[in-house]
Amino acid sequence: QSSLAISSAGNLYAWGDNSEGQIGNNSTGINYSSPVQVGASTNWAQVSAQYNSSFGILSTGALFSWGANGSGVLGHGSLSTSDKKSSPTQIGALTTWLQVDAGGEYNCAAIKTDGTLWTWGIDTYGQLGHPGPNPTNSPMQVGALTNWAQVSEGYQTCMAVKTDGTLWGWGRNSAGQIGDNSRTDRNSPVQIGSLTTWAAVGSGNGASIALKTDGTLWTMGNNEGGVSGQNEPTTVFRSSPVQVGALTTWTKVNISRWSNGLAFAIKN
Repeated sequence: QSSLAISSAGNLYAWGDNSEGQIGNNSTGINYSSPVQVGASTNWAQVSAQYNSSFGILSTGALFSWGANGSGVLGHGSLSTSDKKSSPTQIGALTTWLQVDAGGEYNCAAIKTDGTLWTWGIDTYGQLGHPGPNPTNSPMQVGALTNWAQVSEGYQTCMAVKTDGTLWGWGRNSAGQIGDNSRTDRNSPVQIGSLTTWAAVGSGNGASIALKTDGTLWTMGNNEGGVSGQNEPTTVFRSSPVQVGALTTWTKVNISRWSNGLAFAIKN
């Protein structure tokens, strides 16, 4: 219930709910209706906001988290909910993090510069993608592959694209949101079809949205609120990717982790 943004100067700003310190300005319980600067760093490269936790990566490759620590999602090695952080706190000492994405249920995923994939937090439906403790309170590698390009940790489901253009999903699949032509939960990554033309993916609450290299837009999963973009009844479920319209000018995609019916895409 809070938002994060990086200015062109590399400053980090946040606004919204601050009940758990997720704004990151060393305060708790004070909500903000307009952006406030988080710290003095001018080298933030990427950020991701969860329900009441926040994550960010500096241009140095250092990974930070702050806010609530439900199921150990802050990644600092503790499962205690009292270990909340009201300002950005580095996760470990590594400076090799490339992308981080926070899910909607105390889970998080990140990719390192070496192409390895890491997840942590709660693992209710296998959304962490690996066997092990439930929950995991610090980053744990998913398999041994080094060709992960982009990851999106949704609400109990995770989707990712590899450098070879293949699409993968795991976790909760009750609405077919993984897209593997089933509604079976998966506790490790499964490939979606055999295409090698996927460019980006977003994982939400019971639905997923993806982009191909040809600029076409695709959705899968439930259609609550019309999130599939297919102009069809909201009761329809799609368990494999279906193209939205015929346009080939889509460049970016995103989807809400917390509520159904909200998907976003940008054209050229």
